[in-house]
Amino acid sequence: MTDSTPEETPFEIRPQYKKKSIRSFVIRAGRITDGQRQAMEQQWPHYGLSLYDGLLDLAEVFGNDNPVVVEVGFGMGDSLLEMAEKDPSTNFIGIEVHPPGVGRLINEATLRELSNIRVFCADANDVLEDCFADESIKRLQLYFPDPWHKKKHNKRRIVQAEFVEKIRQKLIPAGHFHMATDWEPYAEHMMETMNEENGFQNSMPGSDFAPRPDYRPITKFEKRGERLGHGVWDLIFVKS
Repeated sequence: MTDSTPEETPFEIRPQYKKKSIRSFVIRAGRITDGQRQAMEQQWPHYGLSLYDGLLDLAEVFGNDNPVVVEVGFGMGDSLLEMAEKDPSTNFIGIEVHPPGVGRLINEATLRELSNIRVFCADANDVLEDCFADESIKRLQLYFPDPWHKKKHNKRRIVQAEFVEKIRQKLIPAGHFHMATDWEPYAEHMMETMNEENGFQNSMPGSDFAPRPDYRPITKFEKRGERLGHGVWDLIFVKS
């Protein structure tokens, strides 16, 4: 007998998908360490969220009504963990398709005894559509997504009109959509896309990029890029 949803064994967690569509990501190879595997075995019921459970009751998930910040594609989780640790009055939900990153986040959250963080191992488009009520997210973070450098692959970039509209629906009034990239052509693409969409206003005058806000940590990757003279562009748009 087959089931329509994949078997979800915590220590063998696989990315969850619902729709067949153009993906903005590829699954990178990577090994889950013993510590990450153990954390996923033991702590998935506490930290893990499933796409197949449908609409979230955020107050029930966290046990409070604190504002919610969602990060799409958190990688290995360093920035998200730091933000959650520094801001216990905000709830954080990470969405990532890379299992070792999910394992590391759960392991570190356990070691740091963080109660204000949860994680999906799933496609962000599916999660946003099926798991979040409209006007439920204070800030949506998209940091250093794959820029898909080749022109023929530009259609795979996650920042497209349909994705932006989905975010607009999920943000609370005056909620923020915060993007960051170290690839200037992608920064320009983000700016152009956002300026063409209704329902958002740039937090900066005209088409200016934003300075890095204090709440966004500087990653090791970003520091290395700065030493090599690479730029980083932040865009913060407010739901109008």
